[in-house]
Amino acid sequence: MDIAFAVAPVVLVTLLIGVRGVAAIRTTSDFLVASRRISPFVNSAAVSGEYLSAASFLGVAGLVVKDGVGALWYPVGFTAGYIAMLVLVAAPMRRSGALTVPDFAEARLASPALRRLAAVVVLVIGTIYVVPQFRTAGLVLTAVGGTPYWVGVVIAGTAVSVTLALGGMRAATYVQAFQFFLKLLLFLVPALWLVLHVGAADREAALNPVEFTHFGRETPVEFQADVTLELREPTTLVTAGRPSTLPPGELTAHSGERLVFAAGAPVPAVRGGAALGGPDWQRPLLDLDDQGYPLLGTWAVLIATMLGTMGLPHVLMRFNTSPDGRAARRTAAITVALLGVFYLFPGIYGVLGRVLVPELYLSGATDTVVVALPAQVDHGWAGQLFTALLTAGAFAAFLATSLGLLLVMSGALAYDLMAGGLRRLRVTVVFAAVAMVLLALPSAGLDAGVLVTWGFTVAASTFCPLLVLGIWWPRLTAAGAIAGVLAGLLGSSGSILFSLTGPALHGWVAILVAQPAPWSVPLAFGVMAVVSLRGRPPSWAGAAMLRLHLDERERGPGPPHSTAPAYRSSTVRRVARRLSR
Repeated sequence: MDIAFAVAPVVLVTLLIGVRGVAAIRTTSDFLVASRRISPFVNSAAVSGEYLSAASFLGVAGLVVKDGVGALWYPVGFTAGYIAMLVLVAAPMRRSGALTVPDFAEARLASPALRRLAAVVVLVIGTIYVVPQFRTAGLVLTAVGGTPYWVGVVIAGTAVSVTLALGGMRAATYVQAFQFFLKLLLFLVPALWLVLHVGAADREAALNPVEFTHFGRETPVEFQADVTLELREPTTLVTAGRPSTLPPGELTAHSGERLVFAAGAPVPAVRGGAALGGPDWQRPLLDLDDQGYPLLGTWAVLIATMLGTMGLPHVLMRFNTSPDGRAARRTAAITVALLGVFYLFPGIYGVLGRVLVPELYLSGATDTVVVALPAQVDHGWAGQLFTALLTAGAFAAFLATSLGLLLVMSGALAYDLMAGGLRRLRVTVVFAAVAMVLLALPSAGLDAGVLVTWGFTVAASTFCPLLVLGIWWPRLTAAGAIAGVLAGLLGSSGSILFSLTGPALHGWVAILVAQPAPWSVPLAFGVMAVVSLRGRPPSWAGAAMLRLHLDERERGPGPPHSTAPAYRSSTVRRVARRLSR
């Protein structure tokens, strides 16, 4: 009941803001970019709100428990991506006059085929990114409230689809801005409370970790996904009140199974994970899947998260809501500051979780470490209160991110792939949400942090090269852009699918297959450049570049068939005419 009271206000406020947005939605532009009237401060709060997803609110702390302190490189990459976006993308993207990323692609290169391909990429990124949001919503309500997994998934999908269908981008903006400050408050206050209320011994253990080798008490572990445990010595389990000892070897714990380890029993190792609290866990680098190449693993994650941020379609679409290019740049700058404040705190939850709830490391439910901690520190009303507050904040994270992602997915379907108006956009939102809920229902065993990183990887391998070269390189051609985006999409997604379904790999090869950004991003840039150099840019390419880089008051006409508005500056026309000769 406490959890219902925590989640219900978040869902209710989300729906109420959606209802209030109905009157302001009259055109496609109103629905997709809120008529381009969002101020930089509100916009930056909204960007931060939708960017701080399940992977940030819960996943980073969970990855610290699972992989060690090197997982704190994830928020470094997340935040650094906005600095690159500030310098390279934000203002030119807004000046293009486009409503969506596929819209920008056609506005820059006058290629309907590129627009359709970009819309497909939006759907791929959105699917990879939305599913972990709904999946973690289900897991959190299960962990703290005992509800069935599907309940949280359906609640999240319903709230997001109704809000968007009613209020579009305007409703999403104010929901996300409100939810950012709510998440910041509900993340910061419990973190400070935890630090003040844990015992001195626990604080010492968090600051000076030692390997978790034996259970200090009889410990039940409930597995929410299939996990392979490696028993390095005889291990005692308690079944129906009777101890039984298992010999060394492998033990597969299935989803839904509950094992009770006896007090003093040795802690088994988890296949693919660093020993909890051991030397590898303490190393300030990220050794992905314990493959023994921490520097390569760290760079793989940094490249994916930093360059992927520049290519996330729901974030890029947010800059199109700014009144002009200068406001878009200010939005990106303020966003860096807001994210920097939030990311000071996931590490606190991670290191305390290693000490207080180490059993989550075995069960594979490390994503729930944030909401599991308060009850371990205080068994009374204070623990219940902070658990409820963190659950509300986590649910706000799921909803805020899902709003932006479903909006760009519906735009890709009903605006970029099919010529549709406002009514079709609203209907498409509902169908997209239903599809994502159906995909999330069987996805409880997947790692939210890994899934989100894959979404960043696909974005880094497709839209990042398209935007950087499209904005800064006049020689880019439509054929080169199509070839590069295809190469990045097939390379990154194919590698990810192979890591899921193919044979087990080891060493640096395993890292580059599971996290392909270090080679898929250069591949996309290289193919895009080589194919473009073999062709010839159109005569109006100079005018297209000028439109992206000159102040809105001084721009010239756009390329043929562009969705961008035509401007009337005679000076720019003369410059563009000379460039096109």
